[in-house]
Amino acid sequence: MVRAASVAFGPHSKWRRQRQQPPAHLHRGADRTRLPGRRSHVTDTMAEMLLPASQQRRVKAMTAAAGSAGRAAVSLLLCALLAPGGTYVLDDSDGLGREFDGIGGVSGGGATSRLLVNYPEPYRSQILDYLFKPNFGASLHILKVEIGGDGQTTDGTEPSHMHYALDENYFRGYEWWLMKEAKKRNPNITLIGLPWSFPGWLGKGFNWPYVNLQLTAYYVVTWIVGAKRYHDLDIDYIGIWNERSYNVNYIKVLRKMLNYQGLQQVKIIASDSLWESISASMLLDAELLKAIDVIGAHYPGTHTVKDAKLTGKKLWSSEDFSTFNSDTGAGCWGRILNQNYINGYMTSTIAWNLVASYYEQLPYGRCGLMTAQEPWSGHYVVESPVWVSAHTTQFTQPGWYYLKTVGHLEKGGSYVALTDGLGNLTIIIETMSHKHSKCIRPFLPYFNVSQQFATFILKGSFSEIPELQVWYTKLGKSSERFLFKQLDSLWLLDSNGSFTLELQEDELFTLTTLTTGRKGSYPPPPKSQPFPSTYKDDFDVDYPFFSEAPNFADQTGVFEYFTNIEDPGEHRFTLRQVLNQRPITWAADASNTITIIGDYNWTNLTIKCDVYIETPDTGGVFIAGRVNKGGILIRSARGIFFWIFANGSYRVTGDLAGWIIYALGHVEVTAKKWYTLTLTIRGGFASGMLNDKSLWTDIPVNFPKNGWAAIGTHSFEFAQFDNFHVEATC
Repeated sequence: MVRAASVAFGPHSKWRRQRQQPPAHLHRGADRTRLPGRRSHVTDTMAEMLLPASQQRRVKAMTAAAGSAGRAAVSLLLCALLAPGGTYVLDDSDGLGREFDGIGGVSGGGATSRLLVNYPEPYRSQILDYLFKPNFGASLHILKVEIGGDGQTTDGTEPSHMHYALDENYFRGYEWWLMKEAKKRNPNITLIGLPWSFPGWLGKGFNWPYVNLQLTAYYVVTWIVGAKRYHDLDIDYIGIWNERSYNVNYIKVLRKMLNYQGLQQVKIIASDSLWESISASMLLDAELLKAIDVIGAHYPGTHTVKDAKLTGKKLWSSEDFSTFNSDTGAGCWGRILNQNYINGYMTSTIAWNLVASYYEQLPYGRCGLMTAQEPWSGHYVVESPVWVSAHTTQFTQPGWYYLKTVGHLEKGGSYVALTDGLGNLTIIIETMSHKHSKCIRPFLPYFNVSQQFATFILKGSFSEIPELQVWYTKLGKSSERFLFKQLDSLWLLDSNGSFTLELQEDELFTLTTLTTGRKGSYPPPPKSQPFPSTYKDDFDVDYPFFSEAPNFADQTGVFEYFTNIEDPGEHRFTLRQVLNQRPITWAADASNTITIIGDYNWTNLTIKCDVYIETPDTGGVFIAGRVNKGGILIRSARGIFFWIFANGSYRVTGDLAGWIIYALGHVEVTAKKWYTLTLTIRGGFASGMLNDKSLWTDIPVNFPKNGWAAIGTHSFEFAQFDNFHVEATC
C-alpha cells in the first residue's frame, strides 16, 4: 500500500519556502504551508485514525491545497477522501501526442504596435522584456508581423516595402525593428510574416492581389529576402492573405518561387481564415497538400474539423484572443491555450494582439497581452494575460510534445501535459469559469466549473519524478487575486507518483520539473498622463530612425518623413503623404488619406499646420479636429475638417467623406506653394484662418463633442505638411 504523502501550498508572501526538506506525511499531522483562509486542524491522533480508512479506500494521493481568502477551514486530508473529484493518469508509455509549436503574439493587422516605438528608454526595453525575454514575462515563442501593404488593417495602416513597382525600401515602418528586438531577447523565436493589404500597383486597377500571381509572389519573396539581407532576420513561416480569399495556384507559385530563391526552409501557412475550404482543397490536390506546411485558422473556438485532421498537417490557431485584457480576457486566454489542443489538436496559439500600443478609442482598444499606449508619459501596464501566458511559455519550448493523456476535468476545466522527451514534464491545469473566460469570438456555449479534487498519477518515464515546481494564478476579486505566484514545491517521494489538488474556479496551476521560471519585474513605470495639451512637431529630422513621425497614427494612406530637396529653406524636412494609388484593401479604407494624433477627449483646440499641395487642379489637403472614428471605421469619421484645394476653393465639412458641408468658397490657393492653415474650435463654434488671416468664422458645430486632431489629403495624392502645432483643452 502506497502511503499518502502530504504537501499544501499557497501564494501568501509571508510564507517561507522549504525546498531543502520534503514535507512530512499527512498521517503524521505535519505543519503545512497554506493559502490565506485555509487552516489545517488535522492532529496527530486524527491523522492516525484516518490512515486506516485511507488504506481501506486504497487512496494513493498527495494532497496539495490551493484556494483563496475567506474559505472555511477544513481538513485537507478529509476533503481529499470525501469530496468528489476525478483521477487523471499522465503517461507516455503508449507514445506521445503532437509536437508543440509555441505560443505567440501578432504585431499588425494593423498598426497595433504603432506607439511602442516612440516610448523613451528604459520603458521601451522593459515592455519588450515583458513580452519576449525568456523566463521573465510572457516569454513568447512566436512573433507574427504584418507585411505592410499601405492599407487600413484594423487600427491603422502599415507601410509597404514597395509603395510602387520600382520602389524598394526595407526600413519603413517598425516591424523590422520589432523582430530584431524580439530576436535580441530570444534568438530562437519563430518569425512569421502575413499580408493583410497589398500596394495598389499589384492589382493593375483591380482590388485583387491575384491578377498576376508571379508578381504578387515576387513581392512577398522580396520581403523575406530583404528581412535577411538588411536585418539578418530569418523568416520561418509566410502566410497568404489574412482572412481573405486564397488562390490555389498562387500558393503553388509562391512555393516554387521560395524554392527557386533558396528559401526551402520557409514554410507556408494557409489560409489564416476558416478550416473548411482550405482543408477540402488540400485533400483534393496533392500538389497543394505538399506546398502547405501548416493549416492556420482564426478564432476556431477550440475546435477543428475532420478534413483538417485528415490532411495530417500541423493545425494552428494562427490568430486568437482579440479580447479586452482584463481578467476576463486573461481567463479567455488561459482556457484556449489548453483547450485549443485538447479539443482541436492545435499545437500553436497566437494572440491578436501582441501589445495594445495604439490609441485606446480605436477599434478593439486594449485587446493586447499588455498595454503600452502612452509613449508621452512612459506609462504601461503588464496585464494579467502576460502572466497567464507565462504558465505555458516559461515551462515549454517548441519541439516539446504533448502527452496523449490530456483532457477535461470532471467538474470543469482542463489539463495538458508536455515533455521534452528528456525527462522533463510540465502540467498546466485551468479551471476558467464560463462567466470569466468569454473571448470576443466565437460564441461560447455554457459550461459549469465547480470546486473539485483532482488526483494525478504519473506513470511511464514520469513515475520516478521526485519533485515538481508549482506556479499559481487566481483571477477575480482583488482580495483573492494572485498572478503567477510560485508556491512550495510538490514532493513526490514515497507517493508512487500520485498527488491531489483542490481546485476552485478561475485558477491556473503549472506543475513542472523545470526550475527556471521567474516572475520578472521592474520598478513601476511613470504614472499615466494625458497626451500633452500643447504639441509641436517641425519634422526636422535628417536621418530618422523610423519612417513615421512620433504619435501620428495613419488611418488611410502613409505619412512619412521627407527630405524636400526642392526647398532647402524652412521646409526642407517635412511629413509627406506618399501614396498616389489606392491600395488593395483589407478593410473599408477612406477615399481620403488621414493620420490622427492627440487625445480623444480634446474638445476645445487650435490646430495650425503648414501645407503643400503637390497635385495641380485636383489636389487638396485638410486639417481637422474632434475626429471621432478611426481604424476600420475611418470612412464614417465625423469631426470638423478644414480643406483647401488647388483649384482655388476651400470647404468646411463635418465629416471626412465631405457629405456634411458647413461652408465653402473661393480662395487664392494653388498647387506647389506653401500655406498655413489654422482651425480653432471652441464649444459649439469653429473658425478658420489661411496664412494667419481669417477666412471663415463662428460656424456652428454641435457634433462631435470631442476627438483627435488630424491632417490629410483629398485623395491618394502626394502632399506635404510642416510645423504642426496643436493647443488643446478637454
